Amino acid sequence: MADILLLLSIFSIWIAVFESILIMTGAIRFIHKQEKIGVHIPTDMDHYPTITVMVPAHNEGLVIVATVEHILQMNYPEEKVQVIVIADNCTDDTAAKLHAFLSKTRYVHRDVTVMERKGTGGKSGALNDGLELATGEWICIFDADAAPERNSLMFLAQKSLENPEKYGVVYGRNKARNRGQNFLSKCINLELVTAQRVYHTGLWELFKLGTIPGTNYIIKTELIREIGGWDVTAITEDTALSFDILARGQLIALAPQAEAYQQEPEKLSVYMKQRERWAKGNYQVVLDNFLNLFNRTNWRSKVLLLYYAISYFWFMIAIIVSDIIFIVNLVFQIIGLFKPEFNAPFQFSGDVYVYLVIAWALMYYIYVLQINLALASDIGQSNIRNFIYACLSYFTYAQLFILISIKASYSLTMDKIRKRESKWYKTQRFG
Repeated sequence: MADILLLLSIFSIWIAVFESILIMTGAIRFIHKQEKIGVHIPTDMDHYPTITVMVPAHNEGLVIVATVEHILQMNYPEEKVQVIVIADNCTDDTAAKLHAFLSKTRYVHRDVTVMERKGTGGKSGALNDGLELATGEWICIFDADAAPERNSLMFLAQKSLENPEKYGVVYGRNKARNRGQNFLSKCINLELVTAQRVYHTGLWELFKLGTIPGTNYIIKTELIREIGGWDVTAITEDTALSFDILARGQLIALAPQAEAYQQEPEKLSVYMKQRERWAKGNYQVVLDNFLNLFNRTNWRSKVLLLYYAISYFWFMIAIIVSDIIFIVNLVFQIIGLFKPEFNAPFQFSGDVYVYLVIAWALMYYIYVLQINLALASDIGQSNIRNFIYACLSYFTYAQLFILISIKASYSLTMDKIRKRESKWYKTQRFG
């Protein structure tokens, strides 16, 4: 039995390694293509679409003014931009600070609405209420802590014009504005850079496949209204919306130059709560869409579902099983140094255990390689310090994902058993 478990773990690790190599290949092709294409800043944007920028904000008094100022300073025709800030059930001075800021002469002529909302549904409910006031051809979403770069909105719209009939959503890249604060924020930065410069680019290059990141994206107003708005029952409304859009045959396109900065957790407790919510929400979306593997749903939906299922279920279970086997045997081997009568509970035939060690070593090599590939494509990020953090993060930061996955699975299971509603956790901000 132990041999079978170990062989399944080895096979799963090899599948994950193959997946990583395949996606890295796509990412390298994408990077080379982008170098040839270059960056184009238009001088005339008369033909660009009108856009409604919506910012859901629940008790965001610390950051909301800076966010709105960044939005109003973006390089996009003022007459084509409507801004709606939804002060969602705020008990702080979010709305008051916005009204004071917008009363300044420099911004009084801009089309900005501050909606003070009292309702349910969390972020999704706030966005749905804001949608009723939207007049733009596209809706742009920024979180309340976003600091979009000046050309971010222009790049998103520019990408949408490449294939306006097929592109239902266009999304950009999000960067950690506080990446140098401590070890945790530095590791989060490595994760963000790798996800966006390897996985996002690789999946887009290979399959024209993308997922909505939750902020720094635009979606067709007609499309989101046809869908019925954002799902108020989903913990990760962005992932749920991604599957819905792909099922309709629309593409979620990547605009790599459209970048925005955001705050990342600097405390482990805040990070764990945030990531547990994300994992739990993604588990739920995978379960909700699982039967689509066996019907006539768009093939990209199936690929994305398999990608999430492998990452969050199959591969995670394999890692947990192999880690348990490795740690338990290691403990018993140490005890055996002092008490030889103690035998390891997991006994393996032949070289099976050696194959597991080889698979682990290869997985570690691929892990470090893909991070450094991502860093090399981001100006100023490829250095010895980040290389060392990449090597260390596998044994520290990356292992947190196992604990997060276990907690998220348990919480979701309890929600189902007790028929309780999942709660949406708001990430804490700082000034």
